[in-house]
Amino acid sequence: MPVLTRLIPSPVVVDISRGAMDDLAGLLADQRISASGKLAIAISGGSGQVLRAKLEPVLPHADWYPVVDGTIDSAVKLADDIKGRRYDAVVGLGGGKIIDVAKYAAARVGLPMVAVATNLAHDGICSPVATLDNDNGRGSYGVPTPIAMVIDLDVIREAPVRFVRSGIGDALSNISAIADWELSHKITGEPVDGLAAAMARTAGEAVLRHPGGCGDDDFLTVLSESLVLTGIAMSISGDTRPASGACHEISHAFDLLYPGRSALHGEQVGIGAAFAMYLRGAKEQSGLFVESMRGHGLPVLPAEIGFSVDEFVAAVEYAPQTRPGRFTILEHLNLSAVEIRDAYADYAKTIRS
Repeated sequence: MPVLTRLIPSPVVVDISRGAMDDLAGLLADQRISASGKLAIAISGGSGQVLRAKLEPVLPHADWYPVVDGTIDSAVKLADDIKGRRYDAVVGLGGGKIIDVAKYAAARVGLPMVAVATNLAHDGICSPVATLDNDNGRGSYGVPTPIAMVIDLDVIREAPVRFVRSGIGDALSNISAIADWELSHKITGEPVDGLAAAMARTAGEAVLRHPGGCGDDDFLTVLSESLVLTGIAMSISGDTRPASGACHEISHAFDLLYPGRSALHGEQVGIGAAFAMYLRGAKEQSGLFVESMRGHGLPVLPAEIGFSVDEFVAAVEYAPQTRPGRFTILEHLNLSAVEIRDAYADYAKTIRS
């Protein structure tokens, strides 16, 4: 009898709702993740302290570990601090940096990890990847998918709206990333995982087509679900391919060429995705991206995140070097700096008209 199904790595529970954090202890106990409440909770030194004061009374058996930054050193330190202390799980309570540090530390000591996101800035909240700063810049480390995912919409509303906008840009970029994956399949024969592609594309389209805005619970729920689905799509494919193409190569180039000046990840990949769609000739789709991004208050031109045309051209030219072996529209076209500049001038003219 052939096996006609496959197991999909995903959280055992996903709770996206208002007040979700208030029932964190009950949720973890009910799902048998931590019936004893013995948890190691990683938090930021700033906003995390406020959440600690709120949650400490309902999590009396938890230990709290402030995390200084999103570096590999911080992740290793957290792992060393919690090693051998018989915790049921590690909880990452905060933004992307805290969650990534907690993911890596949990993987290092062999414990399940619970992600409690306090903002929606990018799709790493539920991905099998921990992105951490190291001596060479920034590295991506494979880790297990979180065993539980909690997003409290009340907490999300308290974060700066710019973080929500960044998450929108990251979700929209899925559509460009899938187009790159399919292009690679056509040109190089790279296999495409149809299920992973379908999930990531659907997540992007759900955000692109939703009529709501950053202040609507319905829209925040859809955005949260899209970011979670994107993380699961990466788990299915075993890499970041469903959510990372030319859009992310351009963003990584910004980070590497202009350290300390880069904008939020989702802002950069949003601009990268709109430009990449324009390069592939999908001008109508590129226009939809720009319309959606403008509607949500996202930047659509490099100048809006502090970069000149020359700097943008340099980033696009350098972008393929950030992901050796990945084939996207940038590798396919192999444009010179002059050709990139001409293409950008056409793109900018089109979206301004």
